[in-house]
Amino acid sequence: MAVDLGGRTTKAVQLQRRGQSYVLSGYAILDAPISDKALSADLLSEHLKTVAKALDAKTKYVALTLGMNDAMVRHAELPRLPVDDMRLVLKHGSRLYLQQELTNHLFDCHVLANDPQPKPAADAAKAAVGPPKQRVLVAGARKQLVDDYVEGARRAGLSPEQVVPSLVCPVNTFELAVPDLFANEVVALVDLGFKGSFISILQQGELMLSRAVNIGGDKLTTGLAESLNISYPEAEGIKVGMPAEVQMQLESLVLPLGREFRASIDFFEHQQDRTVSQVFITGGSSRSEPIMRTLQQELMVECRILNPSTFLQMDLPEQQVKDIEHVAPQLTIALGAALAAI
Repeated sequence: MAVDLGGRTTKAVQLQRRGQSYVLSGYAILDAPISDKALSADLLSEHLKTVAKALDAKTKYVALTLGMNDAMVRHAELPRLPVDDMRLVLKHGSRLYLQQELTNHLFDCHVLANDPQPKPAADAAKAAVGPPKQRVLVAGARKQLVDDYVEGARRAGLSPEQVVPSLVCPVNTFELAVPDLFANEVVALVDLGFKGSFISILQQGELMLSRAVNIGGDKLTTGLAESLNISYPEAEGIKVGMPAEVQMQLESLVLPLGREFRASIDFFEHQQDRTVSQVFITGGSSRSEPIMRTLQQELMVECRILNPSTFLQMDLPEQQVKDIEHVAPQLTIALGAALAAI
C-alpha cells in the first residue's frame, strides 16, 4: 500500500508484483486531514486507518510520501563510499556537500551514472586531486517528521517500508508507463499539486533537474473564485467542468506557472545543449482543458497528460475499473511510491 499525503486529498493505491507484472488491486481518493502544520503521529494514525479501510487493504506494508516542502532532493558530488557512509558524511557535513546547514535531518543517496559528456581536461585534472568523487542524488528530510510518519503508521497497525519524496515518484511511474521515451529522450514531468507544483527534467532516464514552484490548484481555484465572485467549491467545479466559460480567467492565473516552468526548461537546455521534446503532466488540475492549453502555449513544447496505469494489470472493483482512466493522473505519485517500495 502506498499513500500520497497531499494538501487537499490523499491518494492511495494497493499494488502487487506478480513476476514481471504489476497488479493494481485498489485505489482510494479521500479528503486529507485539515491541518495547518505537519501531521502529528496521532492524526496521521487515524487517517491511515481510514485509508486502509477505504482500500480494503490486504497488506500491512505501507510507503508514505513527503511533499515538496517537506523533503529536499538535490544533486551532489560525494566521495566514493558505501551508501551508509555517505549518509553519515551528509549528516556531519551537509554544508560542505549541499551548501546548506541541515541539522537533525535524515538522508538517503542514489548513485547516478557517470557524466554523459566528458569533462574538459582542466576540470578532469582538478577532479583528480583528492579523493575520487561520484555524482549522487540526495534526498533529505527532518528526522522528527520522518519519525512521526513512521510512528503514525505503526499506531495504525501498519508496517512502514519507505518514506519517499513525492518529487521522485513520477519518475518511477514514468519509467514503466512510457519506457521508450524514458530511456531515449529528454522529457519534462510536471505535477500540478494543491499547494504547489514541480517540474523534473529527465535525460535518457536520468533526473537532471528538479524545481518546485509555489503555485498549485489551490491558488488557481482561489483566484478564479475572486475574479468571478463565487465560492471556492463553485470555482473548483467550474475549473474542470465548464472550461469554456472561464478560459480567460484561468489563462491569466496559469501564465505565471507556465513561465516558471519555461524558465526551468530554458536553464536546462542552455546548460546541457539538449532540447526537451515533450512534457507530461499529472495531478488533478491536468483535467482542465484551459490549463493544459495555456501550459502548452507558454512552454512551447507538446504537453500530454500522463496516464500512469498503462503498464498495470487491473484487479479492481467494477466501478473503479470504469473510473481508473479518469483518476489515473492523480495516482501517479502514489504509484511511484509503491514502485519504490516494491
